[in-house]
Amino acid sequence: MIIELSVALVAIAFAILVFFLIKTLQSAKQSLDKVSQTLVEVQKTMDELTYEVKTTVRHANEITADVQNKIQKIDPVIDSVKNLGEVMNELTLTVKQVSVTVIERYRKSHELREKRKGISIKEAPLTPAEERTVNSYDAVNNEKAPGKIATVLKSVDVAATLWKKFRH
Repeated sequence: MIIELSVALVAIAFAILVFFLIKTLQSAKQSLDKVSQTLVEVQKTMDELTYEVKTTVRHANEITADVQNKIQKIDPVIDSVKNLGEVMNELTLTVKQVSVTVIERYRKSHELREKRKGISIKEAPLTPAEERTVNSYDAVNNEKAPGKIATVLKSVDVAATLWKKFRH
């Protein structure tokens, strides 16, 4: 009878073990089902995100190409502005040099006139013929000075025009 009781006890223990094992396996199956469902959802989300990322990358590539195209179109304008700036700088320097030269010549001529007036001979009055000669001389010299300035300014204008044509 002990053997029968032992066998019955082993059978009951085995049945309990099988019962708890079945419950554990069912719980594991439910967990695996949930994990499987979560993986399916993650895969679906990844597919959607992949599509969105690809679309975003395509848009970024299109924008980059458009920007590069516009930069290439604007490059000549920027070069022209740069060249214009250089020409204007050179023209400013030239005008500055010309104005310094004109001012210096004016000062020298003014100083010479002042010296000439200071050296005038007052001992003997001028005869009418001498007075006409002096007046004629003054008129000729006074006309030449503005003519020289006009000539210099015309030369600067011609030089600027030639420089512009040379640059293009």
